[in-house]
Amino acid sequence: MAEEADGGGGSSRAERKALEKARILQRESERKVFSLVGRLLKKPEAERSEEEAAVLRLHRDTAEELCRRQVRRSVLKRKQEEVCDAAEELKTKIRLLAAAIKQANHLVVYTGAGISTAASIPDYRGPNGVWTQLQKGRSISSTDLSKAQPTLTHMCIRTLHKEKLVKHVVSQNCDGLHLRSGLPRPALSELHGNMFIEVCTSCSPVREYVRLFDVTERTSRHRHGTGRRCNHCRDELRDTIVHFGERGTLEQPLNWKGASEAAGTADVILCLGSSLKVLKKYACLWSMNRAASRRPKLYIVNLQWTPKDDLAALKINGKCDEVMSLLMEELNLQIPAYDKADDPIFTIATPLLVEEVPSHSREVISPPGGQEDRSVEPEQQMEQQTDDTSSVQGGWFGRGYGKGRRKKKKAA
Repeated sequence: MAEEADGGGGSSRAERKALEKARILQRESERKVFSLVGRLLKKPEAERSEEEAAVLRLHRDTAEELCRRQVRRSVLKRKQEEVCDAAEELKTKIRLLAAAIKQANHLVVYTGAGISTAASIPDYRGPNGVWTQLQKGRSISSTDLSKAQPTLTHMCIRTLHKEKLVKHVVSQNCDGLHLRSGLPRPALSELHGNMFIEVCTSCSPVREYVRLFDVTERTSRHRHGTGRRCNHCRDELRDTIVHFGERGTLEQPLNWKGASEAAGTADVILCLGSSLKVLKKYACLWSMNRAASRRPKLYIVNLQWTPKDDLAALKINGKCDEVMSLLMEELNLQIPAYDKADDPIFTIATPLLVEEVPSHSREVISPPGGQEDRSVEPEQQMEQQTDDTSSVQGGWFGRGYGKGRRKKKKAA
């Protein structure tokens, strides 16, 4: 009986090995067929021999699959291209946008990384974006974001709000530039956090500490402790950044309540510098519970394709600073220069205790009246990034990218 059992086990192992070998050989055969068919498809049809045409007929399914893949690659490449409207077309679109803004009763602005590229902060999905570089296996440079200043677009948005043309701003950006432009905090929802703000969640209500430096130096996805402690309860402070794959729960600076209420009453939504690949997933921002005819009219300003383009009343292909400059001219509104003396961050910031000074190595924003004059005219703001080849980045840049890649590989 024991011999029969051993014999059966040996037979089972041999069968498994044979099956595995057959699978390996089949995969190798399929790879060779794909390679052969791929080479033949690259040749013009008129130059193929009868034998090559016969091979393609024999492997028709493989040829069709390779053609579908090529179409998908071409579509993806086309979506990643940056496109600028011609000058006359741009002016026509600007006039239409200006008319829509004047007629709007409740205009809400959604902003993405594209409005900060003029401050030498890289976007995510552009040709030199963070995700794009990581996808190509390249590293991203590390410089302090506290050197960045509000761009012309930030200052335009603040002016539009001051003139009561914009009711609320919903931003994906963590760079704090909307706050530093002077936009009132009740009118701002920073859905993914603010790099200058750390909080104590042990205190009730949550206690907030605004700093003059990037607090995310030691933090990352699922690790939000900054190493500093609350002045009141002595528990560890945490940053406010919402990383890829995380769900933000803080009331401020995320202000989801303000964002959803603004979206619920909006009749016009203006999207500036966002691919909308993340924002599109937040159903509460798009009034999807309304009938299509009763949803807000959508206006998009972006260099690349977005998944909302087909739903937009108007898509403007252009750089945010250029578009906003022309828009303000059409609205007959002056664009104020960023003035560090008016930057509210110096008023609301909480200074570090003496023992906390060594807790970070980030550059501190120099106060107004120092040796270095950082006020920038609107025209200069549009040219800030032309001579600066090194990207500036915060502690959150690239976080969660590996997780996304692992998910895609697993699905494949």
